[in-house]
Amino acid sequence: MREVVFDTETTGFDPDKGDRLIEIGCVELFDRLPTGRTLHLLVNPERDVPAAAVEVHGITTEMLRDKPKFREIADEFLAFIGDAPLVAHNAEFDFRFINWELRNAGKDIVSTRRMVDTLEISKRKFPGAKATLDMLCNRFGIDRSARVKHGALLDAQLLAEVYLELMGGRQSHLELVSEANETVEQIKIVRTWRAPRPHEASEEELAAHAAFLDKMKKTPLWRQA
Repeated sequence: MREVVFDTETTGFDPDKGDRLIEIGCVELFDRLPTGRTLHLLVNPERDVPAAAVEVHGITTEMLRDKPKFREIADEFLAFIGDAPLVAHNAEFDFRFINWELRNAGKDIVSTRRMVDTLEISKRKFPGAKATLDMLCNRFGIDRSARVKHGALLDAQLLAEVYLELMGGRQSHLELVSEANETVEQIKIVRTWRAPRPHEASEEELAAHAAFLDKMKKTPLWRQA
């Protein structure tokens, strides 16, 4: 099954109030494992990037001045995601920005029925626990040392690893993976052969049954024939 894990960076929290998309990172999965295909796009938001947003992701207005506008890269993004399910952390946020930009570019929006939200999955799996991407990386022992600031492609790559663990890890199909990750041995069930139990009555049992019938006051129907 093909899926796409993606993340976005923006100028703020609300596209309806003028905030815009500035970065998209996508990672292709097949059977929940990365294939190596990725997509990384920086987008000119046609506005300034606030200092508070720069503190989060480190992307400045100057870094985006010569980058394409979303309408110029919309087709490239849509071609990469195809019709695959889309995996994101707090996916509603990312879908709002993606669909706002798609509408603004005159493109069809992406159906939320394709949305797979790892935040909701983690809340169901670990109720009451913190469910940030950093905390989930810590829980599953995923190296996040390169994540000094938020970045769409790096966060999508980390989320792909988190998603695999949330869905059962590399042994989710009941397979034993060697340490070298070179051979896979299917789990086998060993059953011990046992001789069938006898079901026919012995001669003694038949004689005892006949004697019991002889003592009955009313002859059984099958003896009246």
